[in-house]
Amino acid sequence: MTMSELGPYLAVLTMQLIYAGMTLMSKAVFNEGMKTSVFVFYRQLIGAMIMVPLALIFERKQAVPVKFSFKTIFKIFMLSLFGITLALNVHGIALVYTSASLAAAIVNCLPACTFFFAVLLRLEKVNIRTISGISKIVSVLLCMAGVAILAFYKGPQIRIARHLLSGYHHNYQQHKDSESHEKKWILGSFLLFLATVMWSLWIVFQAQLLKSYPSRLRFMSIQSISSAIQSFIIAIAFERDFEQWKLGWNMRLLAAVYCGVLVTGVSYYLQALVIEKRGPVFSATWNPLSFIIATIGSVFLLGEPLRLGSVLGGIVLVLSLYTILWAKRKEGVTQHNSLPIQGYNKECPDQVKTEDICTKPPQ
Repeated sequence: MTMSELGPYLAVLTMQLIYAGMTLMSKAVFNEGMKTSVFVFYRQLIGAMIMVPLALIFERKQAVPVKFSFKTIFKIFMLSLFGITLALNVHGIALVYTSASLAAAIVNCLPACTFFFAVLLRLEKVNIRTISGISKIVSVLLCMAGVAILAFYKGPQIRIARHLLSGYHHNYQQHKDSESHEKKWILGSFLLFLATVMWSLWIVFQAQLLKSYPSRLRFMSIQSISSAIQSFIIAIAFERDFEQWKLGWNMRLLAAVYCGVLVTGVSYYLQALVIEKRGPVFSATWNPLSFIIATIGSVFLLGEPLRLGSVLGGIVLVLSLYTILWAKRKEGVTQHNSLPIQGYNKECPDQVKTEDICTKPPQ
């Protein structure tokens, strides 16, 4: 395998490591006591500082300049509010109530949720008389079943090893031993699902908006700036204690910089590169890897207990992911076979035209 062929595999592996690290580091600083709204503001601010220069550098020589209008900017601002700012804050609260492994697991139902809302909004059609159509419906049902298992069934604890970050484990243990832990776990599970639903709607509406605003980097830059402003307003409204805003040379600063630079900057670029080279299906098939890495990290680093329910629920969500990806792949091949053979790239079957499936929530 040549280096050019190996490139996409190294890129998706790097992406999944970054996403797993994001979940673990976010959970660590929340266990330490950092407020979720403050953390979201810092990571969005750093993300905006990364995205704006990228847009200026890579799209400065755009052939057709894109005109800014108040209507377009307002749409992007509102899309950012509901799809990024509020979703990230909801996700952060849910992460406090649950675990890193659970958060990484539920993200796998993003494609199924996206498909569900695309059908409701008549952006996609489903034919229940075909195998691919039935598979899409099954994937949505598996998604709902997986979330229900994660929320309502914990099962026996699977003991593996002792944790390494005792300080974070202490705070987590206090949280776990609280009387309301069971209710918080259920609430957190559905908040994670709610955040995923919000990201799904973000994907659907963004796809429509990008048709009239093709400059992807500038589009994301405006969203990043909007989200940073919105996050600051939310954070200052809910947290007036100046001590909570201090970062210092500690895990809080590291986590914020990590999410802002690696997640928003590096992973976004890698994801766009992989989709361009191998298509969206190839990128999405690697999603469960971040769930596995986050689960291992949550057990060995954060000391979170691994329970049978989390494992079973995660497996069901992974099945949901692969079911809808298989259906999209089957549908794409069927549509392609109905076209003239000329123009078909036999060496790159992943290039069959399919609708983009966002592999991760907006960062």
